[in-house]
Amino acid sequence: MPYHRSGDASAQADKLSGIVEESDLYEGFAPHVETSEIKTLDFYNQPKPSGKEPALRSYTEIQQLLQQGKKRDVKNILRENSWPINSPIRAQLWPMLCGQHLTKQQMLDGFYWEMVHQVFGTTELSEKPIMLPAFVDATHCLPYHLTSTGRAVADRIVNVLGYDCPDITYSPVLYPITSILLHFMSEEEAYMCLAGLVGSKEKVFINQTKLQHEVTWKTVMQIAKKHTKSAISYFQRICPGLKLERVFMDWCWWILAGLPFQHLVRIMDCYFHEGIKVLYRVALVVLNLFHKECQSNNEWSPDNIKNDIGNALIKFCKKIPVSPAKLLHAAFSIRGLSTQYISRIFIKTEMLLKSRSVLNSGSKQLIKSRSSDNLPTSQSQVNIQMMSHTLTIRELFTLWSWLPVRITMYQPVLLYTTEEHGCSLTTFYVRVEQHEPTLLMIKTCNNEVFGAYCSSRWFERNVKDDKGQRQAYFGTGETFLFSLYPERAKYPWVGIEGDKDLGHSSELFMAADSKMITIGGGEGQAIWMDENIRFGKTDGCKTFNNPPLCPSGDFEIRVLEVYGFVGI
Repeated sequence: MPYHRSGDASAQADKLSGIVEESDLYEGFAPHVETSEIKTLDFYNQPKPSGKEPALRSYTEIQQLLQQGKKRDVKNILRENSWPINSPIRAQLWPMLCGQHLTKQQMLDGFYWEMVHQVFGTTELSEKPIMLPAFVDATHCLPYHLTSTGRAVADRIVNVLGYDCPDITYSPVLYPITSILLHFMSEEEAYMCLAGLVGSKEKVFINQTKLQHEVTWKTVMQIAKKHTKSAISYFQRICPGLKLERVFMDWCWWILAGLPFQHLVRIMDCYFHEGIKVLYRVALVVLNLFHKECQSNNEWSPDNIKNDIGNALIKFCKKIPVSPAKLLHAAFSIRGLSTQYISRIFIKTEMLLKSRSVLNSGSKQLIKSRSSDNLPTSQSQVNIQMMSHTLTIRELFTLWSWLPVRITMYQPVLLYTTEEHGCSLTTFYVRVEQHEPTLLMIKTCNNEVFGAYCSSRWFERNVKDDKGQRQAYFGTGETFLFSLYPERAKYPWVGIEGDKDLGHSSELFMAADSKMITIGGGEGQAIWMDENIRFGKTDGCKTFNNPPLCPSGDFEIRVLEVYGFVGI
């Protein structure tokens, strides 16, 4: 039967003024946890607070801050509040933190159990072992302190997630994080948390492909070379033939397989809010601490570690000589490790790996892989996240799949936005007209999102024919319309199917002058905008055989964005 928290869970979660008494040591754990295995470290056997220290913050306080959009305040609280390992706050805190990233569909009541029934034909937990998805690393299915029932529940969650998210092809950390979640919540809640982490649009939590996995550990290695120079130099000195790659390939297991559970839980408090950068920081502290111990503790002498530094790091983590609070304090005290800096290293590393792939497999293979994956690179995603007021990452993925394959090889760049450049058709032309192709994104005051892929330069509005007349319409059949919200649909040129005798009205792709711009024509204009880029209208048209792109037909523009592509 599914585990459900009691009705007074909220009250329990708010009783956080100090360390919980020994008799209540296991009150914060779910029923499928072997609590007798959970040890209390010496770090907790310290005198109770004298009264001068601030009381630990409650779930209700954090919930109110999140509802007010004060995420920075929440971040600081999560970093500074060392809730005991057995605190009942996590039964509500973790689902709330992960729930920030859930989509509406995933939040529907009963969604998980419907998926369980769809995958297994029943919601009863099987007594027989379940075959795990291929993306799981069988050598790192860490159960921590779960009972046999808890492990079976973890197996089932991972299977359902794999069924629901077929794009996950390699994710070795997914199972351990599932196990950690299950220590404090029900099966359904753990699944919802994972779904939020996997589907997050704003931050990276869990790598889901081999490429992402490799880029991540190489990113950690590059960051370590700058922020833990002494440790890296020491390792290379005692092991002249050492390949750092062999050490850093297992960086996440220093944390997930090495650190004591008490440390791991406190790290997760921050990770579920801030993302994978928390693990980057902890990994750097582990390296520095290990280097320090190597110089003062014979257990970690060069002779004892030089043959397998990676394994020695995991063993060191099991005996780490600092408390969870000191570990996190050191991690968050590292300077010059901003999200933007990490993103730059990540993107540079990804581009390097992909360029090597091109050299090894040839340009034809690149085109083939891009057309089969047809996904934007991490740099494209970061660019969009930083620039766009109209596109979410999920919508970017949809739009990317509609672009011509050759265009998906280039990075998008924001050329014009009414948010920054004002509402002027003149400015629009100055910033956009020499770029080919361009993407026009419109977000209306009713939150409809639609636009067009425009295959030709807007400068062509000035091109004259043999008689000295400006052409009314220009563009090619590669132009298409699309709608992203509330409906998702692509409307290609009607002539794409090769039909003949479509007539002039089916080739009215783009038109523009000093007073307006138009996309699509023939018995209506698919998109028309005025010179002030404030009002517009949309009709069905013969060129694209589209319905009006918003229900009312007329619309007021909240944001117009135009993207070009670097390197074309």
